[in-house]
Amino acid sequence: MRDGLGLKLAQKAGLKVGILSGRISEALRYRAGELAVDALVMDRSDKKPAFEELLATRKIKPDRIAYMGDDLLDLPVLLRCGLSFAPADAVAEVRERVHRVLDRPGGRGAVREMCELVLRAREQWDHLIAPYLAHD
Repeated sequence: MRDGLGLKLAQKAGLKVGILSGRISEALRYRAGELAVDALVMDRSDKKPAFEELLATRKIKPDRIAYMGDDLLDLPVLLRCGLSFAPADAVAEVRERVHRVLDRPGGRGAVREMCELVLRAREQWDHLIAPYLAHD
């Protein structure tokens, strides 16, 4: 749930969010639909061409992308994007090459942590969470 709220806050801040997965997962498809992510690409184990297609389709420069990955398949994308993250339990080769290794492991709040870091750097976090802090 925390990861989902992190993505929704990022979207509320005007950021586009997407998921690039090497597997096909109906659970992931359902969750992506529930969160109304802007892009869902599944069944693409060769992630670099999938990433390049996404950039071309959306007319986005890679330096405008923040991406999180945890395994070797993610390295071609992580090395190309502007801001790269790895969850705490990513393989060593990934952890050694990203801009930031997160404190949280994958599936346990890493997405939320990444979203919060990006939103804080953009000085949007406090504004976005203000409604949750308001007292009646």
